Amino acid sequence: MEGINLRTGTIKQILLITDGCSNHGDDPVAIAALANEFGITVNVIGVMENDIIDDQGMREIEGIATQGGGVSQIVYAQALSQTVQMVTRKAMTQTIQGVVNKELRQILGDHVSIEELPPEKRGEVLEVVDDLNETVDLEVLILVDNSASMKHKLPTVKEALLDLSLSLNARMGNNQFSLFVFPGKGKEVEKLLDWTPKLETLTSVFSKLTASGLTPTGPALKEAINYFRKKHSVKGLLSRHDDYYEESI
Repeated sequence: MEGINLRTGTIKQILLITDGCSNHGDDPVAIAALANEFGITVNVIGVMENDIIDDQGMREIEGIATQGGGVSQIVYAQALSQTVQMVTRKAMTQTIQGVVNKELRQILGDHVSIEELPPEKRGEVLEVVDDLNETVDLEVLILVDNSASMKHKLPTVKEALLDLSLSLNARMGNNQFSLFVFPGKGKEVEKLLDWTPKLETLTSVFSKLTASGLTPTGPALKEAINYFRKKHSVKGLLSRHDDYYEESI
């Protein structure tokens, strides 16, 4: 759309896949809010089975996504693949719309958003959003709950992530994925996959996981923020927040 020079940069997402409450370390809702401050969206998929997911778990999942500026979804394990793709895409659109709204406010005034534009103009702006969904660079750091109750769901998670990779690699924009599990071997969180455009190597990695009773969701989110920081500082692309969160984390 003429008059709007969009500088979306790279969209950074954390995708948290879990089936229950955190029970170790920092408050994950507070850490999600911190991630959002640094321009990292936190999306959460709660994997349920036989209608069992308790109220505390529901509140935590919703709280993490709300404070993380992202999307949350509760899903049966069988429907995980399409949900992972839907949540990732929906969060991308939401992030891009936020950038577009910010640009509109700078041009047209503080109280203008996409929803308030005349229909014709709104259509033009939504076309820009759709185009950016296909062309913007995307980084998704995937955090998988490796607690004991998730053990038999990991094959389904693996298939869902492979489907996500295939779906997103059809885009024109560059995709980068990384994968962490929590807890890891003898530590709160473990990196299984460094930044890569493809997730095919998951096949060998997931079969080696040993489940644990702990669910350190907060420490895992904190490690994810640090991992994004490391990636972008190495590139020399320090954001305006970097100095702040070097001190904060």
